[in-house]
Amino acid sequence: MSRLQVVSGKGGTGKTTVAAALALALATEGKRTLLVEVEGRQGIAQVFETEALPYEERKIAVAPGGGEVHALAIDAERALLDYLQMFYKLGSAGRALKKLGAIDFATTIAPGVRDVLLTGKACEAVRRKDRTGRFVYDYVVMDAPPTGRITRFLNVNDEVAGLAKIGPIHNQAQAVMRVLKSPETAVHLVTLLEEMPVQETVDGIAELRGARLPVGRIIVNMVRPEVLDATDLELMGAVERSSVARALSSAGLGGARRGGHAEQLVDPLLAQAKEYAERYTLEAEQRAALAEVGLPLHELPLLAEGMDLAGLYELAEELRAQGVS
Repeated sequence: MSRLQVVSGKGGTGKTTVAAALALALATEGKRTLLVEVEGRQGIAQVFETEALPYEERKIAVAPGGGEVHALAIDAERALLDYLQMFYKLGSAGRALKKLGAIDFATTIAPGVRDVLLTGKACEAVRRKDRTGRFVYDYVVMDAPPTGRITRFLNVNDEVAGLAKIGPIHNQAQAVMRVLKSPETAVHLVTLLEEMPVQETVDGIAELRGARLPVGRIIVNMVRPEVLDATDLELMGAVERSSVARALSSAGLGGARRGGHAEQLVDPLLAQAKEYAERYTLEAEQRAALAEVGLPLHELPLLAEGMDLAGLYELAEELRAQGVS
């Protein structure tokens, strides 16, 4: 299992929730996981129902079996200050630059450098060891930018090539790419069984493969339960309207006379069945499109009670049951 798990997906697919559930799943049985956020949205804090995360690693959850999930919201400005201190020993001068707005200017005008800082912080956590030589974290899970930006975000070496041919920034980018393009990393894409998210997922996988970045799994989120299967739907399409009315009447739902309660229920029920059949066909087509990509495919259920902390643990258990962790 790769030690750096990157989770991306089209907006609205629930990639942050899936990243959090994956971190919990990986942390079971005494493991330690670091869940990293790079977009400044405080999505992790919302999912875990806790206060906003500072720019420091802190424990936010305990997984089944005593494992721990720690979280870090990486801030590009703070990461650049750390970088300047590490390589140039600027100290208070770096803080003075921040007050002048130079730090914000640098991370905005050179987005490639910003991505090096964000990915570099996560890769540092992957490589970090304690005094005994053991890794501090068994796994690092990154809640990454959406699918449309993920390849450019991760391919930081190309991004900084025109900015820094030599020097610490160049060396840092190369060190980051050694991790991101190695078996230590896996990039997972989250989608829904809908046409646009699936197409963006397929396109994103092609881009990642083109950049030689290691693609991991496809995780289909918010899958609605199957009420009728293909055989049921075929029968529904062949049944006569009068037969449905008689069946409803036999079930005690009103008289069979025309205009009776059972008769009034027929059209709404048939319309609902038609709508379900169309959705069933669409979802089958999207599953087939995802299967053609040739990656492991996992599905997470739509939680009837909505997403809360208990639901997050439920999704983590589902991931474990499907062998994702």
